[in-house]
Amino acid sequence: MDKLKRRRGGALVLLLAALPLLLAARPVAAAGEAAAQRPRIGLVLSGGGARGGAHLGVLKVLQELRVPVDVIVGTSAGSIIGAAYASGMPLDELEADLRPLNTALLFRDVRRDDLSMRGKAEEQYNYIGPEVGLTPEGIALPKGAVSGVALEAVLRQLTARQKHPEFDRLPIRFRAVATDLGTAEMVVLDRGNLTAAVRASMALPAAVNPVEIDGRLLVDGGVSRNLPVDVARALGAQVIIAVNIGTPLQTRDQIQSLLGVTDQMMRIVTVQNTQQSLKELGPDDILIGPELGTLGTADFDRLLEAAAAGERAARAVAPALQRHSVGEAQYAQWEWQRMSLQPGYTRVNAVNVSGTRVVNPEVVRAMLRLQPGGTFDAEELDADLRRLYATGDFESVSYALGEQTDGGTTVSVQATEKSWGPTYLRVGLGLSSDFSGNAYFNLLLAHRRTWLNPLGAEWRNELQTGRIDRLSTEWFQPLNIRRNVFLSAQGEARREPFDLFADGQRVARFRRDETAARLQAGLAFSDWAELRAGLVRGRVRLGTDTSTVPGELLLPTVDTGGMEARLRLDTLDSLGFARRGQALDLRYFESRPNFGADLRYEKLDLAWRGAASRQAHTLRAAFYASRAREGDLPEHELVPLGGFLRLSGYQTGELLGTRAQLARLVYAYRLSGPGLLQGMELGLSAEAGRVRDVLQDPDHRGTLRSHAAYLAVDTPVGPLYLGVGVSASGSSAAYLFLGLP
Repeated sequence: MDKLKRRRGGALVLLLAALPLLLAARPVAAAGEAAAQRPRIGLVLSGGGARGGAHLGVLKVLQELRVPVDVIVGTSAGSIIGAAYASGMPLDELEADLRPLNTALLFRDVRRDDLSMRGKAEEQYNYIGPEVGLTPEGIALPKGAVSGVALEAVLRQLTARQKHPEFDRLPIRFRAVATDLGTAEMVVLDRGNLTAAVRASMALPAAVNPVEIDGRLLVDGGVSRNLPVDVARALGAQVIIAVNIGTPLQTRDQIQSLLGVTDQMMRIVTVQNTQQSLKELGPDDILIGPELGTLGTADFDRLLEAAAAGERAARAVAPALQRHSVGEAQYAQWEWQRMSLQPGYTRVNAVNVSGTRVVNPEVVRAMLRLQPGGTFDAEELDADLRRLYATGDFESVSYALGEQTDGGTTVSVQATEKSWGPTYLRVGLGLSSDFSGNAYFNLLLAHRRTWLNPLGAEWRNELQTGRIDRLSTEWFQPLNIRRNVFLSAQGEARREPFDLFADGQRVARFRRDETAARLQAGLAFSDWAELRAGLVRGRVRLGTDTSTVPGELLLPTVDTGGMEARLRLDTLDSLGFARRGQALDLRYFESRPNFGADLRYEKLDLAWRGAASRQAHTLRAAFYASRAREGDLPEHELVPLGGFLRLSGYQTGELLGTRAQLARLVYAYRLSGPGLLQGMELGLSAEAGRVRDVLQDPDHRGTLRSHAAYLAVDTPVGPLYLGVGVSASGSSAAYLFLGLP
């Protein structure tokens, strides 16, 4: 609503500015006559990632000096600013839209808010490396580290004024430069969807997925022409204003890693073709080279800092720019014509879905709130596309608008399925060490086969080895087109350690072996709420590991079975570095002999977490409880406590009981903000718990208290924690932990 008011206000200002011209009955053709009396000016904006904010500062000076532009050609970041300006976006609105942008917003394609409850549950695993496809030809990899879905949403906002597919029909003639990945040729994009053209122009190889346009696979234009002076000249520009923001080469000492070598190779390519373009500038042309210092291509949090550098550089050549200045009335008319197009809020006549091969297009339509007969809402559709992409089925999702003769609009949603699907593999890893000889790891291999029928059935298998050995399989079957009603059939076998401690030292280890089969029906109320209920049947036995006492003497084999119900709510923005939201997991289990169980009892499990933040400060709270509804639980229903943030002063699994409670409060201070990763933080915790211990160790009775201090950093292989915990009784433990605690 604020943006709409701003647009209306801008239109009123333009109308008032143009009113004297209209009253004077000066024809629109006067602009063309005036242009004929001055040289045609071409603005060439180079690529450079976040350094492209400098282009905004240059445009500000050109506007202040009343220098009209006839042609704009942009590469990569230059195409973003150039397309928005050429399509008529007011400069102050462009600056306002760029102000909140940051690396996390632009290059994090999936926000946790957009995941379904099923997707959120998967995040408990610490996956490392990319998801890969399993095809008849072998292993298939994604084409880029990120898809660019979040980036496209920003680009659509900046290019919303496009009304015609020909870029010559924009208020200022525009060209975006990309590179054909198959031939290495420069590709000059002069028509089509402006968002797609800009997206292709800045698809940095290996970082952002390429874009297919007219059968060509396109990547960043900086590979072939980072400063496309010749393209502007071919469009008839007589005077070139070239803004070079290209990233300079690193010195020998700055190249310290494989990533540094890769980055340098890209810089070499762009620097070489930029040097060639600079030779094409003539004596009447103007070169602007902002001093951007250490500002890197990925520093999108510093866009406005780059804009200030661009403004300073443009003012430094102000005398040369002023030679092309025009009078106030002439510039006002030029500016009025540039901003004459306004983004439309029109009736939607039709919604088309294309690009699907395996995915049912009706399922895609069901995920869109936009329906024929409704009013087009760009923000709502962008949110729907993010949720669509978060399903994990698509390589990219985008849309284009088409005007119809009756004034309505056709919305065409392009959903491109993953070329490496629909069978996927992922690898997960968890590590833990207490620096006292106790080290654990868990290695996970997850297999997922999707879209086994038109409703989107999925078969998932997991194999884990390490501290916990586990083999599981699940058939997940949606029952309707919206996929919010489903059946789940699961089978699992797991073996985990059962340790006995005395005076803080492990004295024996057993292995708890459990098998279980489940059949559940479920209902997803939304992307943050799910209810499941069904039957479970299994067996629990205790095996011997390092103990001299056989496990079956300590815990006889028990058959289990009964009914269970589980309610899950989850609005957390992150599992490892949560700053807002909460999560609830409530499970009720009734063990019944008529379902094969040896014992009859009822059990309640509750887990709750919440987080709230203010600037760099975050408070996180958690509460866990496991108990019988009435009486006591049998001994095979053991709950372990102890370990990092689970009474941190005690060793992992040191406390065992059939009834347990844990409360935790954590204060975290963010040391560095999120970018491509979540950043870094310092944390302090206060933890309190109670365990009804099987061994009735007097040291473990009553309320147990612990405190912990830790440093956490998000890494490409998952969250890494380095911490120390101390209990009120004086015991302590240190932790190096990779994964989610």
